[in-house]
Order: sequence, then structure tokens, then C-alpha cells
Amino acid sequence: MLGRRGGPVETAWATALATPRAGHVPFVCVLRPNLPVQPMTLFVNKAAIANDLHGTLTWGAAQAGVAAGVADAVADGVVDTETVGEQCLIVAVWVDPGATDESLVYAHNREATALALAAGARNEPSIGVVLVERDRAWNPYFRQHLGAEMGEPS
Repeated sequence: MLGRRGGPVETAWATALATPRAGHVPFVCVLRPNLPVQPMTLFVNKAAIANDLHGTLTWGAAQAGVAAGVADAVADGVVDTETVGEQCLIVAVWVDPGATDESLVYAHNREATALALAAGARNEPSIGVVLVERDRAWNPYFRQHLGAEMGEPS
């Protein structure tokens, strides 16, 4: 969620930061220690930290990837540099507890963050696309009900 400071996104940002729970500790994304990305970005992990490696990948590679993706979106003009200081962003990130490759975790989070901000700037997906796809819902954990005639992804 990207929104103006002083609005509902900032309220959600501050609330999430102030209310950590076991396995889920929201934190500010930084490009390096003491250099927070702009707009101020709150990283909220969706998967509870499962082990030391999972924690390192979440707090390290995934967080750095998100920070770089936000900076990419600003550099590409997706987020206006004139108002970047007036905005705040919340990202909800899932890192697979079985992940082991920090380079992939970094790259995927960088790309996903930049793509999500770009899609949001374009107001995508359109309601037309959502309505067309409503009967073909699937995800990596749920696709059994789809048949080839429904255009199941390969």
C-alpha cells in the first residue's frame, strides 16, 4: 500500500510497526544501515521466521531486494520524486521457509516490488481483467479444479 503521510496508509504503517507479534516483526527497509529507502517503506513478513537461514534471507536478501525495487520505481519515475517524502509504503513479503538462495530471494523481491509499484501507478489490474478472470482463479497451491480448457498455466 502506497499512500500519503497523514492518511490511512500512514496510520496502518505506524500501527503495524508498533504491534509486532511472534515471528512477525515489521521493520523499515534500508538500502544500507542508516539509509532508509524513500518513500519510507515498512517490511511486513508474511511467513513466520522458521529458522536462522529463513530469518537471514527475510531480513537480509528480501529486505534489500524490496529496498532496491522501491528505489528502482523512484528512479524510473513510477513514484514521483517531488512527493516521495510525503508518502509511505507498506509491503507484505512472503519468503519461502525452504528458500536457500539469497541471490534469487533478492532478485525476485527487487523485481516484484518494482513491478507492483508500476502496476499500482497504472491502476492495474483493470476491473475488466478481474471480471474476465474470476472463474479461472488459481495459485501455486490451488489449481486442481482447473482443466486444460480453462487455460491452466503450464
